Amino acid sequence: MKVDVLKLDGKKAGSVDLDEALFGLEPRADILHRVVRWQRNNAQAGTHKVKTRKEVSYSTKKIYRQKGTGGARHGARSAPIFRGGGIYKGPTPRSHGHDLPKKFRKLGLRHALSAKAAEGRLVVIDSIEMKDAKTAALAKQVKEMGWKRALIIDGADVDANFAQAARNIEGLDVLPSMGANVYDILKRDTLVITKAGVEALEARLK
Repeated sequence: MKVDVLKLDGKKAGSVDLDEALFGLEPRADILHRVVRWQRNNAQAGTHKVKTRKEVSYSTKKIYRQKGTGGARHGARSAPIFRGGGIYKGPTPRSHGHDLPKKFRKLGLRHALSAKAAEGRLVVIDSIEMKDAKTAALAKQVKEMGWKRALIIDGADVDANFAQAARNIEGLDVLPSMGANVYDILKRDTLVITKAGVEALEARLK
């Protein structure tokens, strides 16, 4: 699968052969859904908490006598049926994460890459190295390239000047190859990968 390689200024810089096993699969929504769900569940804090009957601040004195009132029998104002009482079976801190096999996670990443390639939203660039960390200059280049919501994946390390320049550009995310994940790839409209990033991803997903 041959793809043109571009420079940051939009000019061509040759071509590169992409591995069909990574970029040429038929995307499957069920696989992508399972991996995204695994990612989002693991990211959920799970810190939600309500006060139970024993934790609300109320006297334990019987609110009125047992018999002769014509009303129902009650012991304390902390009962769940009263306003301000304890919550019955409410949420408590817990982990929402679940396990997903490593092979399946790799498969999901392959399908995410293939989905972007199939949609024609995959761009391969030569390099993202910058001499100076100039946000204005990079924003102009990004606008000329037509990247409104883009994820840029570099090799093992992201160029420090480029990362600093891209930090304040809305809709632009930058990740090293080890940070590449299904959710971030699908979330952005355009996927931009450097030649170093392609090599790193092919080595990672073999």
